Parts: sequence; structure tokens; C-alpha cells
Amino acid sequence: MKIKYANDKSIWNLTESAGVPLLVSPLLEETGIVKQGFSTKLGGVSKGDCATMNISTTRGDDPEAVNENRRRLAAAIGVEERKMVYTNQTHTTNVAVVDEANYGETMPETDGMITNVPGLCLVTFYADCVPLYFVDPVKRVIGLSHSGWRGTVHKMAIATVRKMQETFGCDPVDIRSVVGPSICQECYEVSEDVVDEFRANYKETDWDSLFYRKENGKYQLDLWRANEINLLDAGVKAEHMAVTNVCTCCNHELLFSHRYTKGKRGNLSAFLALKEETKVE
Repeated sequence: MKIKYANDKSIWNLTESAGVPLLVSPLLEETGIVKQGFSTKLGGVSKGDCATMNISTTRGDDPEAVNENRRRLAAAIGVEERKMVYTNQTHTTNVAVVDEANYGETMPETDGMITNVPGLCLVTFYADCVPLYFVDPVKRVIGLSHSGWRGTVHKMAIATVRKMQETFGCDPVDIRSVVGPSICQECYEVSEDVVDEFRANYKETDWDSLFYRKENGKYQLDLWRANEINLLDAGVKAEHMAVTNVCTCCNHELLFSHRYTKGKRGNLSAFLALKEETKVE
């Protein structure tokens, strides 16, 4: 199945590993220190609205199917399933620092995670909201955050970078960051109360690039641009970031979209892990 790109830039590549289709980021791959990916809705065993690749326990899916899908995705990405750490997302800007003690756990009221533990795989969930990937190849620290419109307007990208700075001494100019597959502006209609929050939290000079008003009184909101602004404000260099060109709603045959299915769907998953160093005998 082909993916529909918003432009011709190669921000995400569709590939297959261990029989499981995955989207991978060339920018993150270039760091050479991480295993990463973003799942599609294909390659799993789930049925019904969650068909077929869902690893979230919040969508009413069969637990046995979820476990099998987790096993398949871990194998596809090349990580150990027992070392995955998950988020219980509540549209906050809460960022947790996780380590070996959190293997297999779901972090409560958490929308972002950071770690410096090789082999530990951060896992977050999506179905139109924005995944944010962070890799510091100097300090060997990673972060993965969920940013819906609430997380975006309250600057989740900045919160994640600040947590990396405070905890591990990361310098934002070293961080590579990718905005992951999520809903595009043309598919994301919102009401004026949502836009009012963006007006209150973003400079007026950015408003024209963030949203526009339609004849029906609603607005089309650009979460991709908003997160790009947040990353720049956090100190990430423009040449060290990649803003997605893959829309979950436009690609609803390949990706779960809450907006397209009116909530009848599973969850997509983002994955990020530091590679474990190979010991030389």
C-alpha cells in the first residue's frame, strides 16, 4: 500500500520489518544511535475497529491480540518487548524520566518520556495527535512525547526539551527532533474557542501560518506548524528537525484516524530506543 505525502520531501519512509509495515525517519536513522518507528494499522491480529495492529489497552481490544501485536512490533523494531515503557496520556505536558525500574510499566498521567538507558523503548499512542521524537547524540538521551492540540498550545515540545536539559544536561542545539505522522491542516477543522487559545499562546505574526477562518465560522488549524514553532523556540536548530508530511486522516486506509472514523479505531504507536552497545570479545 502506498502512502500519500503532503509534499515530495522524504520525511518518513514506509518500510517493512519482520512482516510488519512501519514508517521510519531518515533524520533519526542518520544519528546511528537509535531504533525507531511509527506503526501503521497493518500487520497485527486485532479485529473490528482495532484491526489489525493495535497495542493500546484503552481501545477495548482483546488483551491477547494486544500482547501478540506488541510482540510483533518489538521484533520489527528490534527491541525487547519486556523493556517497553508506555504512557497513559491525558493531554498534559507532563514528562517522565524513566529507567530500568519502569520496564513494562504504563506511566500514569504522562504524555512524554525521556531516558538515557540503552535498550529501553519509549512507546506513545496516536490517532491524529502529534508524535514528537527527540534524540541527543552527544549526551545519548532520547525523548518521545504526545502533543494533541492541548499539548501543542501549552508547548509540549518545549517542556520535553527543558526536561532533557534539566535532567541530563542536554544542549538544544545538539537535539535532533522529528514531528511524526498526524492530522494535517486541511483535515483538522476546529472551533473558535480552540483558535482563541492559540491566539493567546502564539505571537500574532504567526497566526496566518497557524490557522485560517472558513465561511462556516470554523477554522483549519496547522498542528505541524505550531510544533515547528515550539521546537524552534525550545532552541532546536532548523537543520536538525523534520516536520512530517504524512497525514493520518488522508492515509486512513493505512493509519488510524480518530477524525475520519469518528472515534471507532485502534491506536497507532511511536517507538524510540537507544541502541545497546555491542560488546567486543
